[in-house]
Amino acid sequence: MTLLALENVDVFYGDLQAIFGVNLHIDQGEAVALIGANGAGKSTLLRAMIGLTAARHGTVRLDGHDITRERCDLVARRGVAIVPEGRRLFASLTVEENLLMGAARARPGPWTLDAVFALFPAMREFRHHNAAELSGGQQQMVAVGRALLTNPRLLLCDELSLGLAPKVVGEIYACFAGIRATGVSIILVEQDIVRARSASNRLYCLLKGRVTLEGASDAVSLDAISQAYFGERRQ
Repeated sequence: MTLLALENVDVFYGDLQAIFGVNLHIDQGEAVALIGANGAGKSTLLRAMIGLTAARHGTVRLDGHDITRERCDLVARRGVAIVPEGRRLFASLTVEENLLMGAARARPGPWTLDAVFALFPAMREFRHHNAAELSGGQQQMVAVGRALLTNPRLLLCDELSLGLAPKVVGEIYACFAGIRATGVSIILVEQDIVRARSASNRLYCLLKGRVTLEGASDAVSLDAISQAYFGERRQ
């Protein structure tokens, strides 16, 4: 069943249009990658999904309910959580306190503090450290854990790999199977095409606010992705 659907969505910043007539959907339990270069509109599209930047035209539906202009806190209560670009942790709070911020208004579900520590075992060791003391990879684990503690149905991940060592990124991506096993759907914003393909069932490519390619991740060729990504065939 379709969990989230965008229909002919346009997003503006003032008079500047950033998203043009986007159609996109994700089914329950599915992982979808949203790829594209810097400035393609990926993060803007995520913001439209959660109500941080309302679509001027078109419709965003969650489980069939129109959430296009719903406040972001109400969208979160419906079961949509985001791991924002840059993590955005509370630097003065400990790891555990940051995690519990996600649990403060949690929906019923399987994700507890112990479940998050089981997913990221190393986190238990630095649970009482301030977030500011952690490495970038450790902070990213905390950001993912905080989002999971809301017990979401849909997890939006914005540029998880940005600025992190490949080994750390691999460790985080390896947890996606366990997350999806609990029924959580994932929309993954990623610039790394190879990693995006391997971690998703389907993908959408954005270029200048428009979808230039969509399809099953394992069926779309790298040549087609390259053409959609850059807007022209590369030699």
